[in-house]
Amino acid sequence: MEVDVWPQRFTCSGRFTYVASGNMWSFVTSSSPSAYPQGHRAKDHQPPAQGSLAAPEANAEAIHFLSNLRYLSWKLHIMEQHSQEFIKFHILPMEHKMSLVKQDDQLTMTRNVKEGEEMKTEVTFFPGSSTVGFISQAANLVLLRVMAWRQTVPNNARFLALDTEGKLCYSTYQALGFQTIEVDRQQVRVFIVEQTVHSVKGVPSSCQFYLLSDGHLAKRIQVGSPGYCMIPKMPVLREKEEIEPRPVFGKKPLVWEEDLELSSRFLDRKEELRVRHAGYLRQHPEARALVADFLLFLLLRQPRDVVAFAAEHFGPFASRRPPPPALRSSTRRSPFRSPSPGRPPA
Repeated sequence: MEVDVWPQRFTCSGRFTYVASGNMWSFVTSSSPSAYPQGHRAKDHQPPAQGSLAAPEANAEAIHFLSNLRYLSWKLHIMEQHSQEFIKFHILPMEHKMSLVKQDDQLTMTRNVKEGEEMKTEVTFFPGSSTVGFISQAANLVLLRVMAWRQTVPNNARFLALDTEGKLCYSTYQALGFQTIEVDRQQVRVFIVEQTVHSVKGVPSSCQFYLLSDGHLAKRIQVGSPGYCMIPKMPVLREKEEIEPRPVFGKKPLVWEEDLELSSRFLDRKEELRVRHAGYLRQHPEARALVADFLLFLLLRQPRDVVAFAAEHFGPFASRRPPPPALRSSTRRSPFRSPSPGRPPA
């Protein structure tokens, strides 16, 4: 038996061993009643009527869970996936191959079923809108690691998956709590997640995944099967990284005169402004005359309030200033210097 699920590959032959990411798996079979794990029973689920079938859709909680994965694409889009399963019997060998390839805005599934010498090929196209919330086998491995890392399972979420017949159906996850198991002669605490694929025509199939603290898969049980998969060697666990506080740097005074780059930029800007201002004054000689006239008048009168004197001096040049009255008030104080006492005004 061989199951090829990108990016992991499981191979089963002879004694039944699996290979996954460099770790050897043991596949144990038993015929005793205790080897069958408790779970869903086929008699508890009846296939729905053909007339009531509708296209499955992922619910809002499933989409919300995928949207909060942060470092992963929130849709977990599949680009390409190839899987292969075969059972070698001398009488009737069986082999199932399935390929998923994303092309433009649709997902193309090619399914090959070989029983003996008979080969059946089926090609199905799924529009992109109908695969929102779809979890492939490869994405399921990533999703399980995220659940184990967070120790959180969206129990009410309803995702999309493919059943054994290659039909879109619902897929749900359920947390079964924690348990201590023995791996490589070590007692380790695992987080158990059960995935159930609700087939459209057949009975639901459930798998229980025993996950280590960092998301490594330690044990896998197919509910209703007499065997299970388990890693014989304990992997090196990845510790959770502690987020260090952001360092705080004190404000350092900037002495730009000592910085060669800043000093050079300052001198270049200064020279640029000097040339620009000198050119403007050459184009407008009246500006020099106005400023010179104001300074001369200011030095002659020497008023106490320079701002008021400047406003009075440049007031007639304001374009929006209302015209002054024809007869000025005799009581208005003049901004100019008053004559000497005893001297009549001119």
